[in-house]
Amino acid sequence: MTVPVLPADIDEQNHVNNAVYLRWIQDVATAHWKSLASAEAQAGLGWVVLRHEIDYRSPASLGDEILLRTWIGKASRLKFERFTEILRKIDNRILADGRTLWVPIDIRTGKPTRVSSELRVQFST
Repeated sequence: MTVPVLPADIDEQNHVNNAVYLRWIQDVATAHWKSLASAEAQAGLGWVVLRHEIDYRSPASLGDEILLRTWIGKASRLKFERFTEILRKIDNRILADGRTLWVPIDIRTGKPTRVSSELRVQFST
């Protein structure tokens, strides 16, 4: 997924604010889920974050195009580990990388729920 750095993304240090990286991580995770999960799975499951870890390596600046890559690591009954790389598109320099633990929830109840083994296999490595 590619996103532009917009003026609203820039902070007082004249680079992309930390909160924007977090938004990008969530946006690419959501796009990945919606691109692969069935309509039935999407209708019944939601996701909440249990933990975010982000390592910032180099700043992004106004006008940069950012490439977001994501993939699933380990998936248990109630936790899915997701990795994200944030790169500057022009030179493929890694600007940040992240690890997030996501918990599936039942959309009707808002409570954690197990996913089917098929879905777990589809989304995990």
